[in-house]
Amino acid sequence: MSRVLCVDVGSTFTKAVVVETQTGELVARAETLTTVTTDVLDGYRTARGLVEAQLVDPALGGAGSIDDVLLCSSAGGGLRLAVVGYERTVTAEAGHRVGLSAGAKVVHVSAGELDAQGIRDLRASRPDVVLLVGGTDGGNAEVLRHNATRLARARVTMPVVVAGNAAARDEVVAILQETGRRVVATDNVVPRIGVIAPEGARAAIREVFLEHVIGGKGLSRGPELARLVRAATPDAVLSGVEVLAALHDGDVLVVDVGGATTDVYSVIEPQGEDATLRKHVVGTLWAMRTVEGDLGMRWNAPTIVEAAPGEGLAVSEGLSAYADRVHADTGHLPVDAIERRHDAELARLAATIAVRRHARPDRPTGDIALVLGSGGALRHGGQPGGSTATAGERTAGEVLGAVTSDWAGGWRVPDQARTAVDVDYVLCAVGLLAGVDEAAARRVAARLLR
Repeated sequence: MSRVLCVDVGSTFTKAVVVETQTGELVARAETLTTVTTDVLDGYRTARGLVEAQLVDPALGGAGSIDDVLLCSSAGGGLRLAVVGYERTVTAEAGHRVGLSAGAKVVHVSAGELDAQGIRDLRASRPDVVLLVGGTDGGNAEVLRHNATRLARARVTMPVVVAGNAAARDEVVAILQETGRRVVATDNVVPRIGVIAPEGARAAIREVFLEHVIGGKGLSRGPELARLVRAATPDAVLSGVEVLAALHDGDVLVVDVGGATTDVYSVIEPQGEDATLRKHVVGTLWAMRTVEGDLGMRWNAPTIVEAAPGEGLAVSEGLSAYADRVHADTGHLPVDAIERRHDAELARLAATIAVRRHARPDRPTGDIALVLGSGGALRHGGQPGGSTATAGERTAGEVLGAVTSDWAGGWRVPDQARTAVDVDYVLCAVGLLAGVDEAAARRVAARLLR
């Protein structure tokens, strides 16, 4: 493998980069609108054509070759997951966290025995996949059995991932399969109190996403899309963050400020008591993603303004009106200095609030050494700069500076932490490469540390 095209088919934009796996260098990149109203592969082919044009060798003529294609997707709303658990503070909460780490949008969480209303609520949330959890290994299995029976008899046709009490796994799978349900069984997400084990469920959710969700959303005609897609986009990004953290001396925090949500990723090395003690019933994920669905630069701009006072953050005059405007016209871009300031303020508030929520109430203290920004508001601005920086670069510096100077959040991110922006959308490519060529993934990730 030498030249690989890595593509993220997002809900709005399709981003593509070509990497040389032997050197880790980016040799081409392009961005185009995602063609969700026709066939998402139309946008992919447009992006591929744009990068191939950049690979033309004048000496040979024609487009340069691409040896392989790796693709992730969050188009069509991404992966919608419902979690059915035993206790809200234990298995249901653990399932929720695992679902987020698998790149899912968790649209429903229930705890305890499902009843008729519970089935109606589950169905109304329109999940693509159900994650069925409950009980520690060898512990109570009655609720898990009950919920499996309810799901089997209900008009719930989406695939089920079973990640509960291992002692009841075979019985639960048999109950579901008797009524023709598609079932994938994996290890318990809470094998014992205070321990959370996400790896098996994360892999199973990815398997179901690739086999059933991509094809079932009607995003493309024919089998090519299902053949190309390797992961849900947030799952790929978290894998990229894990590779980056392994290369970096210190913990890593990534803030992705998007139009609809603000996602925060962290990979931390437990310190002191956190490394040896289990303080919480559910346990802790050291590689973690959280999604703030009310903090988005366009679709959810008004709720950024509404959330700020509750965090003790000031809101400038005119920001509320601007937030209402971009909410009504999500394609609006700033047209003057005042609107650029408002846009930067929305990004700063969203990042600050999202990082605070990510870090509390029960995440251990991180020794954050690198804060990486992503999202259009930061990515198109470029790397944070000094006195000669462009307006866009100053926005990136302002947003990341707010994170590293915030004393009121769940974490105290060191103000000396290094900051950077993933301008070329490298993390997604790193996560995609990690599944096929780990050495190449590390070489590409190293670009972010230069």
